[in-house]
Amino acid sequence: MIRWLWTGYMRAYRLPMALAMLLMLAEGLALGGLSYMIKPMFDIAFSSGHTGSIIWVAVAVAGIFIVRAFAAFGHKVLMVHVGQRVVAKLQSNMVAHLLTLDSSYFRDNSPGTLMERVRGDAQATAALWEVVLAAFVRDVVSLLALLGVAMFIDWLWVVVAVAAAPILTYPMGVLQKRVRKTTSDSRTAAAQISTRLDEIFHGINSIKLSGTERHEQSRVDREIGVFAKTHLQSQANQGAIVALIDIIAAIGFFGVLVYGGLQINAGVKTVGEFMSFFTAMALVFDPLRNLGRVSGGWQAAMASLTRIRDVFAQRPTILSPATPAALPANASNADIVLKDVKFSYGETPILHSATFTAEAGKTTALVGASGAGKSTVFNLLTRLADAKTGEVSIGGADVTSLPLNQLRGLFSVVSQEALLFDESLRDNILMGREGVDEATLKHALDTAHVADFLPRLENGLDSQAGPRGSNLSGGQRQRIAIARAVLRDAPVLLLDEATSALDTKSEKLVQKALDALSKGRTTLVIAHRLSTVRDADKIVVMDQGRVIDQGTHDELLARGGLYAQLYNLQFQDSSGNATDPVSTRKGKVYLPKETKEPPRWSFRGILSGGLWRKRKD
Repeated sequence: MIRWLWTGYMRAYRLPMALAMLLMLAEGLALGGLSYMIKPMFDIAFSSGHTGSIIWVAVAVAGIFIVRAFAAFGHKVLMVHVGQRVVAKLQSNMVAHLLTLDSSYFRDNSPGTLMERVRGDAQATAALWEVVLAAFVRDVVSLLALLGVAMFIDWLWVVVAVAAAPILTYPMGVLQKRVRKTTSDSRTAAAQISTRLDEIFHGINSIKLSGTERHEQSRVDREIGVFAKTHLQSQANQGAIVALIDIIAAIGFFGVLVYGGLQINAGVKTVGEFMSFFTAMALVFDPLRNLGRVSGGWQAAMASLTRIRDVFAQRPTILSPATPAALPANASNADIVLKDVKFSYGETPILHSATFTAEAGKTTALVGASGAGKSTVFNLLTRLADAKTGEVSIGGADVTSLPLNQLRGLFSVVSQEALLFDESLRDNILMGREGVDEATLKHALDTAHVADFLPRLENGLDSQAGPRGSNLSGGQRQRIAIARAVLRDAPVLLLDEATSALDTKSEKLVQKALDALSKGRTTLVIAHRLSTVRDADKIVVMDQGRVIDQGTHDELLARGGLYAQLYNLQFQDSSGNATDPVSTRKGKVYLPKETKEPPRWSFRGILSGGLWRKRKD
């Protein structure tokens, strides 16, 4: 992993890192020089009584401190500079990589988990060079310099001072393993908190209306409790490493004081020698403690780096073919065909030999109960997913044989929940598209009826949409999404319940905008309000992943079956008058299979839109 990090990110900064290491070397040597100056301070300056000697020693000590100060400042700035540059590149590359992954990856990993990878784990790796590398070089040099001074004075005193160190080698290793595990657990818990908060802030109105504030608070409290526990364990293990080093220091100092004191009393050693040695050994344990903290930081950073590598190890399965076919010559006149298509999410089958054709330039509606596979059809067309068997084609070309970006460029999508960012309305409509003149933009605004409500906004088109478009009504958000689709000017239009969540007035305005947008385009519509698709050129009826009927509105009503039954039930619900069910020639009413058993849902519940939006196709 370190090699991967060096090759991909750190090598470009080897010059500032080399300069920083030289400064660390200077800082470490300065500490050794400071301890060495204790001997002449006692044995020469103080003993001789000469002012010149005292000034010479004082200047030398002050010079050492100044060198150490500039060296510490210089390497700190350089290492933070390198660290943050590397983190920025790592975060950017991680986001770019995540954007290439299949949609299924984002179903399996919560937003909080992914945000923690990009933000928390990437930032944690900065400790590798800002703290770990800096401390390792500086403190190892300091350690060697101080031990050199101590060995120069009396190597036997050094042996006495460090005699207890080997005893604590095993517990240090155990603690380091615990630091890595508890740090990993702490990061996971932090990701769960982010996920819970994202859910709460996204669904704040539902929480308030349902009165579940305490329930949501308790859920967050549980996650916070888990994080606090794991974070405490991580910090405790890191603190235990430092504590073990202090125990070694206590034993070593005890031995040196006893043994050294006896030698001074015997006249074998001078007070200056002992004070220089004692200062060196006292300073030795400071870099040792730092290295103990660094050990914990190293384990934490390696745990984060492991999770980051796991993200980069993921590979998309939906890719452009190595030798892509050419796009249809005239996509506006290309039929869309599904032939014997089968698809499943994991072990759950979704589509069973689905077959139908959406003729070019016409409107084809997909209707059916929730879970029938309608949205899956859209996903297969745009290659958010690939069929297991069968063929999905546009203009006779299999979608899997076309360049992925160009394939998706054939579609404009308007869904039930318009995706708006916390930017200006202008930016939300343009979506990074450059070179759009004011006349083209005005045409999009007029077509989508955005111009109708702009005068009521303080800053007009430059007004902020708010998080997820919270500053706009549902109808206004939909019209912004339609304006975006007008600018995209794609030959195929996909409408996924674009008006199902709107009030009557907003629905009429949005439907009018959609009618204008769909002119001259191949349009596929998913709708639960069957009244909105009566004028479709073709209606495809789906049930449990199968295409069970297709035709015009009048043809389907005349044949009876599921569409007629659903239509009559919806009409009954809206008018309040019961109508006789439409029967087939054999006098049997076609209902979804689920109604043969005690149902989990009712048609009335389905048609009211309650359950349709809870489950994705």
